[in-house]
Amino acid sequence: MKALKLLILLCLSFSTLLFASENNASLDRFISSYKKLQFQYDYEKNDAESSKLRDSWIAPLQLNYSYKKSNPYDTEQTSQNAALQMNQPIFQSGGIYYGIKFANASKNYTKYSVAVAKRKMIKDTVSILMQIKQTELKIKKQKLQIKNSKINLKQKKEEYFSGQLDSGFLDDAIIQKNVAVSALYDIETAKEKLVSSFHALSDLNYKKVAIPHLELLTNKEFLAHNLVLHKNEAEIQKNKYNKNVTLAKYLPKVNLTAGYNWNLTTNQAFQVGNTVVSNSNELAYYDYGISVSIPIDINTFRDIESAKIDYLKAKVVQKDKQRELNSLYEQVMHNIKKFDKKIALSDENIQLYSKLLSDTKKLFKAGYKTEYDVKTLENSLKIQNIDTKIYEIDKQLELLSLYEMYANGGE
Repeated sequence: MKALKLLILLCLSFSTLLFASENNASLDRFISSYKKLQFQYDYEKNDAESSKLRDSWIAPLQLNYSYKKSNPYDTEQTSQNAALQMNQPIFQSGGIYYGIKFANASKNYTKYSVAVAKRKMIKDTVSILMQIKQTELKIKKQKLQIKNSKINLKQKKEEYFSGQLDSGFLDDAIIQKNVAVSALYDIETAKEKLVSSFHALSDLNYKKVAIPHLELLTNKEFLAHNLVLHKNEAEIQKNKYNKNVTLAKYLPKVNLTAGYNWNLTTNQAFQVGNTVVSNSNELAYYDYGISVSIPIDINTFRDIESAKIDYLKAKVVQKDKQRELNSLYEQVMHNIKKFDKKIALSDENIQLYSKLLSDTKKLFKAGYKTEYDVKTLENSLKIQNIDTKIYEIDKQLELLSLYEMYANGGE
């Protein structure tokens, strides 16, 4: 028997992880195609920028060409010049190595930054959809409460005209009915605003799409696959390599220099005594060598210290964020337990109203209760069932605040 229970628990655990992974992968479908395309361009730009940064240590070749024409001494002459120059760093005291590492770390950091922004938009879109579905339930609930208030008003009218009640009770019943109707208008207005916000973020038809069912996450899972923590870890690595790059910037640097030059002059004129002489000349030559430089800057140590502080701060931010996320997880679990209690209370009320309705129907057939009593209890029972569904969506909204940062398998 114990073995069977253990097997069931293992199956449920596997099912939870499977559902979490599937939900994580399917949440992208809720944002519009234009939004997805924007994020795709952000990823592509990050790839291009990081590649550019990674290869920034490779110096460009300088190709120059000029053509001139002049007519001194009434003789037209032309001059052409071409040069190919290279000034390539070959040693930067580790700066090249750490520069490449910094570029890769920056790419990783930006990738997670885009992923965090994308998940935030997905979370907002799904949250709005859940609130729309929840508002639709609230509208159904409010309409049932209006029905009960109308039934109550009819009862009070009959009792008032039969002399059983004074006008004060009738006036209260009218006010209660009006308050219920006014509340319905407010809920419907709130739904219209939510629908408008949803259409701005998604291509889906809210009437046809179902909200995702999010499964519970363990604290370990939430932190292990947390995009915000991954982003902070990438920032630590980025600042670490930037610290090394900054230090290397003020250490000796060796460059390889090389060049090829070509000059062609035709009809070059110059005066010798009273005679103007012209000739043509072509010259081509190369040069190469090595240059060594050490920058001396009054802000060297300040610059290095600033980069070091960025690195140390990133490590502190990571620890602080982990503590915040632990607190968030605990708060979400606390809120979910609160809604579970409300659901349990609604379930108790459902059983109570079901029993009362059953007994009232019997008494109605026997002539001891009115049709008003039966209708009121039927509506109240429906209201309790709706409350249960509303609380279930509240639980999903709480879990959504975790799934906003949870991405099993990456983005």
